[in-house]
Amino acid sequence: MSVESDAELREILGLETVAVVGCSSTPGKAAHDVPAYLRERGYEVVPVNPFAETIFDRRAYDSLGDVEGDVEVVCVFRPSEEVAGIVEEAIERGDVRVVWTQLGIDDPVATERAADAGLSVVSDRCMKVQHRRLYG
Repeated sequence: MSVESDAELREILGLETVAVVGCSSTPGKAAHDVPAYLRERGYEVVPVNPFAETIFDRRAYDSLGDVEGDVEVVCVFRPSEEVAGIVEEAIERGDVRVVWTQLGIDDPVATERAADAGLSVVSDRCMKVQHRRLYG
């Protein structure tokens, strides 16, 4: 299901565990600053980056499939052409409820696949911007 309404966004933003695929250890990059913002607001941020050992003093996982524990939201900071593989990993996990692709990242076929599998989908939107807009 493609998410459009503020009520749906608020429901998603009420979830607590966010795996950030493409999370960066470099301050100043959106893939670092957005998850840092989410952490500051109480979200459980799980970094996914095969090129980092730790981010935010937490273990960085090589892939979404490697993440231990439940994941509610998958926030994607990877090129659009990688979204399909990330969606497949999210579906295979069985615990993911939402796939959220950040600004400039969109794969309509992959997000339709996620929606067909029962996941909510937010495409081409910044999680930080939406959180600020809805919660100030």
